[in-house]
Amino acid sequence: MDFDTVAGELYGGDLAEFVSARNAAAKAAKAEGDAELAAKIRELRKPTTAAAIVNRLAREDAGPLRELAELGDELRDAHTRLAGDELRALTRRRGELVRRISHELPSMSDSVAREVEATLEAVAADPDTAALALAGRLTSVAHQDTDQWFTLAASVPPATGKRPKKLVDKAEPAKPKRDHRREEEERARARAERDRLRKEAADRAKDRAVAERDLVRTERAAEQATARVEDLRERLAEAEARAERATAEFEQAKETYEQADAAAEEARKAADAAR
Repeated sequence: MDFDTVAGELYGGDLAEFVSARNAAAKAAKAEGDAELAAKIRELRKPTTAAAIVNRLAREDAGPLRELAELGDELRDAHTRLAGDELRALTRRRGELVRRISHELPSMSDSVAREVEATLEAVAADPDTAALALAGRLTSVAHQDTDQWFTLAASVPPATGKRPKKLVDKAEPAKPKRDHRREEEERARARAERDRLRKEAADRAKDRAVAERDLVRTERAAEQATARVEDLRERLAEAEARAERATAEFEQAKETYEQADAAAEEARKAADAAR
């Protein structure tokens, strides 16, 4: 038994049986004398429903996930180079790919669908998340600050205020002067709106992260309670088995005693008759 094999079987198995299968594997490792492996197995966390769906996708057809991870690399590279047009095009591709992958998945509830979409976005945003997804080992996905670079694709480098020089015919009528003050006010309003939307997104992301931490904590508590119940059930089964053995031994001893008592009584009667 080795850790990678056990982890692969657990994360590739039935989500409803994860906890019992994990505890059974840990118990088997302990029975084999490998306490360290048993402890490591017990630390494996049950994946969320969304993470389990992405793990299954990685095993059935990893191509779309790999394409999404590679697209994330391209986005980070374009952001580093401040390639605005390329960022916009890549961001559109990312949205289309996430929607295509989501639509090809089996039917699911709206809440799970949103979690799956957020998980797919995190695959494009974070190389570590992408590696876990491609390995089929995701457990849950905390919020990824994708706005840090995805939203740059929707923005344009600020204007310098300088008009490009252009040769014109002297007879051409002078063009009206640009209202730089008005343009600056419009840019200021646009920046204020972007800041408002980013703050709103950050607040929602914070609420989502808190909710996910609570979910993971309560899920872990439920897993520990389930493990405790299973341990108590095993102890009860062992106690019942001992009680059955003790009852059987008592019945056997009782039968032996009765036979010995009957034999003694017959011997006493025979002795009395011989007098």
